[in-house]
Amino acid sequence: MEEKLNKPVPTLFHWAGGQPAFEKLFTRFYQRVADDAILSPVFRHMSPEHADHVAKFVAEVFGGPKVYTGNNGSHATMVEHHIGKHLTDTQRKRWIALLLETADEVGLADDPEFRSALVGYLEWGSRIAVINSNAAENPIQPDAPMPVWGWGEVKGPYQG
Repeated sequence: MEEKLNKPVPTLFHWAGGQPAFEKLFTRFYQRVADDAILSPVFRHMSPEHADHVAKFVAEVFGGPKVYTGNNGSHATMVEHHIGKHLTDTQRKRWIALLLETADEVGLADDPEFRSALVGYLEWGSRIAVINSNAAENPIQPDAPMPVWGWGEVKGPYQG
């Protein structure tokens, strides 16, 4: 019993299944987005690499290797993709719902603790995406740190 208590808590990245789990999730998700009446107009012109970039970003946020930032990405880079898109709350809610449906479809970890952390991040991140999509300029400085998400990450009010 004592051995079990001394084990470190895994990151969300490892708990989810590592990089292959995030790649599978976002590849399938963006396949579904292409056919979604609410989301397809937003992502109509996304690059073929879009799913891979998002998978690397979220994996890093969840404690995975710094692959996104290691390839010249940053929090500011991700936010920049949302500037001027004028996303709606309807689109935000559909994005979350479809992503969670896809998580079930691809067999992403479904225990209550992991899903709580996942939903918390999706709510937090998607609401910030909507705020930033209505901005004229990127509010995130190029050297701002990447978000880090764990098993219970209430951070306080967003300070754009």
